[in-house]
Amino acid sequence: MSGKSRAVSAKGVEEFKNYITRAIPVQAVITCADNSGAKTLMVIQVSKFKGRKGRIPAASVGDHVTVVVKKGPPDLRRQTFGAVIVRQKYPVRRIAGNRISFEDNAAVIMTPEGEMKGTDIKGPVASEAAEQWPRIANLSSMIV
Repeated sequence: MSGKSRAVSAKGVEEFKNYITRAIPVQAVITCADNSGAKTLMVIQVSKFKGRKGRIPAASVGDHVTVVVKKGPPDLRRQTFGAVIVRQKYPVRRIAGNRISFEDNAAVIMTPEGEMKGTDIKGPVASEAAEQWPRIANLSSMIV
């Protein structure tokens, strides 16, 4: 029998992470919520996604994804960027028990260093994304 009990080997006190339904699959076309110039983005990869064989990777609010610019200026089109999902249509259940849903799926383009490509965020941002990404929280005008 091992020398450690279950209580000792457990990870200390951890903050409770609420489960958010992953509602934005790969190949989904979403709107760009910043002023980088891009209009629509297509999700091509979900970072740190652990799934089952044959399951399509999907993202939720606050997740980092890789996107391709579908509509926008010619210098941005067909280029890949990192992005963070800030809104999703599917309802997100909060710890208090209420649910919040937005009118569109939207993301904000990020640079590889973790900085935002744009300087402003259009529309509301979910608080789940603002908690995980402080740069987004600083630039957002409305956190819901």
